[in-house]
Amino acid sequence: MRIVDVVTVPGRTGFFADDQAAIRAAALHDGFGYVGEPLTPGFLRIRQPGESLSVLLVLGDGSVVFGDCAAVQYSGAGGRDPVFSADAAAAIVAAHVTPLLIDRELTAFREVADEIEGVRILGTPLHTAIRYGVSQALLAAVAQGRRVTMAEVIRDEYSTGIDIASVPLYAQTGDDRHGNAEKMIVKTVDVLPHALINAVDGKLGQDGEVLEAYLAWLVSRIEALRPTPDYSPRIHIDTYGTVGLIFDGDVERAADYLAGLGRLVAPYPLTVEHPIDAGSRDAQIETYVALRRALAARASTVKLAVDEWCNTLDDIRAFVDAGAADVIHVKTPDLGGIGQSIEALLLVREAGYEAYCGGTCNETDRSAQVSAHVAMACGATQVLAKPGMGVDEGLMIVGNEMARTEALIASRLIRK
Repeated sequence: MRIVDVVTVPGRTGFFADDQAAIRAAALHDGFGYVGEPLTPGFLRIRQPGESLSVLLVLGDGSVVFGDCAAVQYSGAGGRDPVFSADAAAAIVAAHVTPLLIDRELTAFREVADEIEGVRILGTPLHTAIRYGVSQALLAAVAQGRRVTMAEVIRDEYSTGIDIASVPLYAQTGDDRHGNAEKMIVKTVDVLPHALINAVDGKLGQDGEVLEAYLAWLVSRIEALRPTPDYSPRIHIDTYGTVGLIFDGDVERAADYLAGLGRLVAPYPLTVEHPIDAGSRDAQIETYVALRRALAARASTVKLAVDEWCNTLDDIRAFVDAGAADVIHVKTPDLGGIGQSIEALLLVREAGYEAYCGGTCNETDRSAQVSAHVAMACGATQVLAKPGMGVDEGLMIVGNEMARTEALIASRLIRK
């Protein structure tokens, strides 16, 4: 399939870009926004509308495929690329990507995706969001040319040996951690609720008491609202390093607290994402190894999920090699091209850890659909329902895409 034109157009994302440093420094809510000055370079406000850039490939048969460039909500934090500008990205794509693709005959995804991953501008890689969106479009183009699903292209080119099937959905509440959690329970979401514990005051509590009360409430609502007696979700919360803040980074005290949370939510299994932010990749690995050891010493079944400081394929390999987490969040926009996410998920899975195909609320419907194919083809243990913070939309987009893909592949097998 030949590429005859590359068209870009700025668009919206499903949420906002937020300055995590300013929020952790106790910026005050002002309605939906925040009061104060941003602290992270590139931000004009603490909360600003997310931007995307659609990259459309016009193919030789007249068909059009596309991918969406988008970055995570907390851009510029934890070693990530800066906040994304669609206009700036459009100029970069025109100057450095389009010349590589025009008149290109696409016969495979992996080779050209790796080529885009290797592009440098004055020695610097393309912004992760650009690599993310362009690679989505390339995968869609190859799938179009072969008349198969994107998941099948991944399975075949990466020799995954995995039967393509829907994987458990993980939904996030945003700040509406009560109403949205109840939606998840009624809709029997597999993994919930995320809960956005990104500040101490009002979300965690100076002694962790606010989160304890929330989790007790959550368990009571699962018991009260679950549609069937056998509904038993996994509980996964993201604490954005705030546990480390209230315990001054003390691993033993943090382990006591996390183990207590595990007992509180029993019999439901608990995963805690990013309890401590150690400030660098090496320090994060060292801290997580110690925290896992401390939890094991307490006979706790609480699992640790890594997010910040684990942004690239090399980062993920380092965490896996050190045994520094139970769950590896492969945050698709952070890795750049989706080929990197594919390799990361397969690496984690092969090592025997839980491979979480995640992302951010600040993506688009298209990037979420492509992520669904990646998760299915790589046998992820869970996939984020994205974008947005409304629950219903993300569940619909990712869940329906997985269902359609699985049904289409099954139908094709029956016809053979």
